Amino acid sequence: MIHPTAIIHPKAELDDGVEIGPYSIVGENVKIGKDTRIGSHVTIEDFTEIGKRCHIYQFVSIGAPPQDLKFQGEKSYVVIGSDNIVREFVTINRASSHGDQETRVGNNNFLMAYSHIAHDCKIGNNTVLANAATLAGHVEVEDFSLIGGLVAIHQFVRIGAYSMIGGASAVSKDIPPYVMAVGNRAKLFGLNVVGLRRNNFSEDTIKNLKKVYKIIFRSSIVLSDALERVRLEIPDSKEITNFIKFIQKSERGVCR
Repeated sequence: MIHPTAIIHPKAELDDGVEIGPYSIVGENVKIGKDTRIGSHVTIEDFTEIGKRCHIYQFVSIGAPPQDLKFQGEKSYVVIGSDNIVREFVTINRASSHGDQETRVGNNNFLMAYSHIAHDCKIGNNTVLANAATLAGHVEVEDFSLIGGLVAIHQFVRIGAYSMIGGASAVSKDIPPYVMAVGNRAKLFGLNVVGLRRNNFSEDTIKNLKKVYKIIFRSSIVLSDALERVRLEIPDSKEITNFIKFIQKSERGVCR
């Protein structure tokens, strides 16, 4: 299932059922999992691992060196999970010279055309990056997040689970889980209620998350007091705990 015009390095490892299209290049120390399909004119460079049943469309670049002036050619990696869709002209760079030397993409993600995942990014599972969504270095995107088209995300920003960022936004601070954000610079606009219901969150959970959001982002009290008030007034759950911990761990500060 390898087109005769494709160039495959002898040390690349291709599992059963892998397809490689015309004029694609697979480099040294690349591993591609079972039943993954690679379109035409795709470049997959050294130290890249791709899981099972991924579909990578034409003109994608994976594993190119990071766009980081500090990088001096150190060994680093791109690790991509299974069941991902990677559309045309997506770019995923391998990690830079600091951190854990790994750019990582989880499972069942949909990366639309022209989206960019820079060095050292960590993408969870079941996320959507719409057309030309651009992630700078060290960005973390948690599970079930949706990032709209033409969104630019600053380096080291964290995007919380089940959040949604509207198109053409510029994001310079962390986006908490379960919320909607949009704008340049991005601001919060309430809970992502439609997304939560689509993912089978109970009405009680959504109701409590609304209360938490109101206390933290709509009251006039300082953040530390607001978090304490949440602990005292809102029944504990894994979603509430996740919301609070995300805010407490923020180093760049959260969007308000």
